[in-house]
Amino acid sequence: MYVWSPQTMQLIFSISAKSLFVCTEIRMSGRSIWTKRSDPVLHIELRRWADVLVIAPLDANTLGKIASGICDNLLTCVVRAWDTSRPLLFCPAMNTAMWNHPITAQQVATLKGFGYVEIPCIAKKLVCGEEGKGAMAEVSTIVETIKQYIQTRPPE
Repeated sequence: MYVWSPQTMQLIFSISAKSLFVCTEIRMSGRSIWTKRSDPVLHIELRRWADVLVIAPLDANTLGKIASGICDNLLTCVVRAWDTSRPLLFCPAMNTAMWNHPITAQQVATLKGFGYVEIPCIAKKLVCGEEGKGAMAEVSTIVETIKQYIQTRPPE
């Protein structure tokens, strides 16, 4: 049985994503934070450690990088090294115009072709003020999907 707690997770986030977290609270929880490739625990160690990889949100830039095999940051390196027998879930999130661009559907299809699982974006009022599809799935939807994949994974 898997235990869902902050102690069973590791975080990888970009410089811009740091604004979404209070780093001192994460450090105080006893977890490490990886923000650059030269940090002590590298992408291969993270790939070996993780049972499931969730990318939430997955913006258009990182979607394009992953679909093209670009490895220029810690997250994209972990994805490129990912053991495809383990689940990788991704939650697209971008402006509606970006979501509707033809390249986006191709890139999402590429990730699905790798065996990765899309947790589809939803339509609502976006951060930019526009209304439409492109918002990340609700957190409750993401958590429920993760639980399904964790519960179906056999213990090692």
